[in-house]
Amino acid sequence: MTSVYRAARVVGTSPLSRHPGRMPFLFANICVAGMALVSLSCPVVAQERTGLGWGRLFNNDGLADQEDRWRTGSYTVSRVVGPEWSGELPTSFGAILEYRFRGEIIAPNNLEDPAENDRDYAGNLSFGVHTHWAVQKLEASVGLDLVMTGEQTGLASFQEDVHRALNFGQVNVSDHQIDNGLYPTLLGEIGRRYQVGPSVSVRPFAEAQAGAETYIRLGADVLIGQYWVDSLPLRDSSTGQLYRGIAGNRTPGLSFLVGGDYAYVFDSVYLPSGEIPELANNRGRLRAGMYAQGDQVGFFYGLTWLGREFEGQPHNQVVGSLRIDIMF
Repeated sequence: MTSVYRAARVVGTSPLSRHPGRMPFLFANICVAGMALVSLSCPVVAQERTGLGWGRLFNNDGLADQEDRWRTGSYTVSRVVGPEWSGELPTSFGAILEYRFRGEIIAPNNLEDPAENDRDYAGNLSFGVHTHWAVQKLEASVGLDLVMTGEQTGLASFQEDVHRALNFGQVNVSDHQIDNGLYPTLLGEIGRRYQVGPSVSVRPFAEAQAGAETYIRLGADVLIGQYWVDSLPLRDSSTGQLYRGIAGNRTPGLSFLVGGDYAYVFDSVYLPSGEIPELANNRGRLRAGMYAQGDQVGFFYGLTWLGREFEGQPHNQVVGSLRIDIMF
């Protein structure tokens, strides 16, 4: 518990602590659980952990509306370890660990000449530890990420190099970037699968986060096909798309996902309070995806409709998601 209290004090010095009245009591419970992850470097199970799977998901609006703006691109890699995988979540907190690395670029509508009333360029990199476990019939997860933002991430320079190499136009955002920062971010989710047919389940969920963005979210996904059977699905933060962290059934065929959610956003470092444009508190998402499993290769493609995130945003946007699995 000492490590939990020390970690809590570190979070208390983050920018989140400047808005104590804006964080609901719900987040207090998530904070306590998330801080316990600091202690997970010590053995919590009798068996030695081994690698159980890799999760990956690439998002880019170039795979959908091709506008190169706002939630324009991200890539997430998850490494899942644990003592074993039986096709079901263990009941022990901390037995299954997910090490998650993520990079994202959030851009203004015009990268060459950003408008004053558009959102600033926001590159962010994060690394965290999450754990997944079962509470009776509920599927629970909680994690702690350290999110780095601003010019220090190097993502603006990276995108500029890519655009120059591919002749995509200039990236001129040096005067339109959010500040450098480092934000401990706690994330928790709880959901339940309801089997409604052979290889078909409905999974409502509730999610809450406190840190780089602070929100509460409710939603649901319909999972269709063998891809989701006996697997561990992980949720992408920007699109809400589910991707497998541990592969279960590899039966060749097609599987599908349809889902959506609604969030109330209290605070976001990507849209700082008191600046233009203002954060839109209400945020919706709708998504669909298909996974094709072959004997040696698997392929996922999904589309996500993202609602407006700031006041004055002229349009919604659609981003695409991609994953390719090759079995050796």
